[in-house]
Amino acid sequence: MVFSTPLMPARLIRRYKRFLADIRLEDGREVTAHCANPGSMMGLAEPGTKLWAEPNDDPRKKLKYGWRLVDHENGHFTGVDTSLPNRLLKTALIAHKVPGLPDYDLVRPEVRYGENSRIDFLLSGQGPDTYVEVKSVTLSRTPGLAEFPDSVTARGAKHLDELGNMVAQGHRAVMFYLVQRTDCDVVGFARDIDPTYAEAVAKATATGVQCLAMSCAISPVAITLDKIIPVRL
Repeated sequence: MVFSTPLMPARLIRRYKRFLADIRLEDGREVTAHCANPGSMMGLAEPGTKLWAEPNDDPRKKLKYGWRLVDHENGHFTGVDTSLPNRLLKTALIAHKVPGLPDYDLVRPEVRYGENSRIDFLLSGQGPDTYVEVKSVTLSRTPGLAEFPDSVTARGAKHLDELGNMVAQGHRAVMFYLVQRTDCDVVGFARDIDPTYAEAVAKATATGVQCLAMSCAISPVAITLDKIIPVRL
């Protein structure tokens, strides 16, 4: 996905109220940017962090900038927009370009299932239906290792339980971790941050839920899917 508007470099002044960030542009202007990330953004939101923001002239939007990337200033980037993984994966699924998932005739997003839940993607057409839940991964505390989650997520554990129920009903279920970092080549689980989630992963995989992970190629020009990477259970 190529960014629709050229990104602008900036420095983070502060992130607050989860979805707001005050940033300083290269010309010295201080503006407020939308931060499309409800998570803790551990390790990504320190004052002074270099970032890339996308400007917009949409009269319907109150904020004229959106925080898109963290620039680690060592050649690596992290994407902070948690809405992006679903958009990237939807395009790839329709184009049959997701290794590990077979080609399906029908890709349906946001389908109701389980107990008051919606699956990110329901794939139908060949063999059993496949339920795919997508998670954005941005935390890294050890070189090369991406970790999920970066904060306690009761909702994430519920998703794993729901997927396990789908397997029990004869369907295929996949938890898909999209790593929005260019400096990681394996995914693990942050048990110290959320032991309940880590236990839910172990329970779900034991019942037949599959964990897949994919990396991204990221630059201030575009974010694209890269390759399948291992998940450390």
